[in-house]
Amino acid sequence: MKKIPDKNIMLFKSCLVSGEYPGVESSTKYVFDKVGINYLVDDRQSCCTGLGHYSDVFDQFSTTVIGARNFHLANETNHTNIAMMCATCYAIHKKVAKLLNNNEKVRLDVNDVFKDAKLEKMKYEKDSIDSSLNIFHVVELLYNKRDEIAKHVKFNLSKFRIATHHACHYCKVQYEDTIEGFRDPKILDELIKSCGIEPIGWYNNKRATCGAGFRQRFVNRDLSLKVTADKLLTLKDENTDILVHMCPNCQMQFDRYQPFIAKDLNSEFNIFHLNIVQLIAFVMGADPYKVVGIQTHTVPIEPLIEKIETISHETKKEKVVENVYTD
Repeated sequence: MKKIPDKNIMLFKSCLVSGEYPGVESSTKYVFDKVGINYLVDDRQSCCTGLGHYSDVFDQFSTTVIGARNFHLANETNHTNIAMMCATCYAIHKKVAKLLNNNEKVRLDVNDVFKDAKLEKMKYEKDSIDSSLNIFHVVELLYNKRDEIAKHVKFNLSKFRIATHHACHYCKVQYEDTIEGFRDPKILDELIKSCGIEPIGWYNNKRATCGAGFRQRFVNRDLSLKVTADKLLTLKDENTDILVHMCPNCQMQFDRYQPFIAKDLNSEFNIFHLNIVQLIAFVMGADPYKVVGIQTHTVPIEPLIEKIETISHETKKEKVVENVYTD
């Protein structure tokens, strides 16, 4: 398995995380601090262009120039291990690194752009960022800290049925670097296990896309939501309580549209949606609002918290009774 670092990390900000679920970023920082991952957030960083790129607004060359600029910042600050909170940022930058390292013409053309802009200091040197050795998804860093995560768990969610949704841009684009498989992806499942929870594992449609497809959500809305609905119906059949995500675009597709799909199908989906770092931060005892950011969710998380608190209270009462009889 590839070597996973825990220092010299550039935590790459995501436009969808910042705009839709900022609790994902605060949760990531919270968990990183708990398990001993050293990181830097550089406010000079640029967007990966993912939404525009996959909607044919940004061409590959423009995206590559912007990626090379981000790589310069990582090298300049000696934080060359770049960790992505978004699977699209992950896939975009891995492709950019491969283009810059393996295609001399692309590299020279990118450096000409920097030269013309009088930004020669940003010149990209071949192999200064390696696609496989320097670019990671946040879940990979946390996978390497599973034992540390287990030490900080305060809440028991083992009575909930939890399923995982693995992002396409992690499992299906750069699949040769995927940890814990891509045909039956399990990296999120393993992280959930580190929290003392046994996820439901394989289910029909586990590998199915969320349905967003970037522009498909807007230009083919009916088809997009049908794909989302199919997966939600499968999860309902599995009596799923929580669906865990690793990409803000996937989370947005399910969380924002679940109420509309329920109304359209005249059905009910009692499924809560959390990013994996939100789940881990919560079971570690993070504040649901100040850290986890549940106030930004469309499907309210408060009922889930009430259930957890009720179960926790009942468990404590059971332990008190047990101790009385034991003594």
